[in-house]
Amino acid sequence: MENSHIFLYFAYGSNLLKERLQLKNPSAEVHCVAWLKDYKLGFGNYKGVTSKRWRGGVATIEHSPGDEVWGVVWRMNMSDLKSLDRQENVTFGSYHPVEVSVKTKGLELKCRTYIMNNCVYAPPSPQYLQVIVMGAEQNDLPKDYQEKLRAIKTNMYEGPSSMMDKLEKARQRATESSNHPSDA
Repeated sequence: MENSHIFLYFAYGSNLLKERLQLKNPSAEVHCVAWLKDYKLGFGNYKGVTSKRWRGGVATIEHSPGDEVWGVVWRMNMSDLKSLDRQENVTFGSYHPVEVSVKTKGLELKCRTYIMNNCVYAPPSPQYLQVIVMGAEQNDLPKDYQEKLRAIKTNMYEGPSSMMDKLEKARQRATESSNHPSDA
């Protein structure tokens, strides 16, 4: 039975990390781990403009026969769709949403994901890559894929990152709430 209030979103970049996605999309719940065949992960900036949020290239995918991108399928309420599109800068034209078929343990799922427009390739910041790796670990993506992510060369940016500060606070809140379950 199809639930029109829910959509599936395939995340492959910083949104692998639950705390990152839930900053603006509180309904997101892990549905499963999956892979997208015939695509590869890349990093760049829309029209070559460096991401102020991440201080380097950000993730995108591109068609590449024989390759695969691993990620997380999130179940989300339709009420979070506009927020997700805003996060991906759809209205500014940075990314466009697409429907892809991902595979998971014998099943194929139709999911929304995003591909960068006018991508000018650029390495990610160490902070951005760290968030992707943390999300891959958190969701237990295949070990060889995690190693592949860790091996990605960064731009060596060492300055401050307000997004990393926000994520650290969100992770601390999550840890505190799991250590102190409510009596309700």
